Amino acid sequence: MSQIFTTIKDLPKEVLNLNIDDPKFDFLKAKQIAKDKAFEKCDYPMILSWKNGKTGEAYPNYECGVTDRPFWIRYAEGRGANLTIDFNNGEYVFMVLKM
Repeated sequence: MSQIFTTIKDLPKEVLNLNIDDPKFDFLKAKQIAKDKAFEKCDYPMILSWKNGKTGEAYPNYECGVTDRPFWIRYAEGRGANLTIDFNNGEYVFMVLKM
């Protein structure tokens, strides 16, 4: 399981850990694969948040008073994320709402 989630108590119900061994694998490819995998799970998935472990960039990128875990994770959890797609142990992570 990704290091990003080692301190989180309540993960979304389902976690897909995918390993991609491709030197050309980047954020855009990861996002497309995440979308494809999410559509395999339901008809109307919505990516709520993501983290680019290579650059440290995350969406949404906000800070607030609570620091027990990153805002992008709390944001997705608060909106019902029930699928996490983790590429290469935290290289890219997408939190999805399956509807």
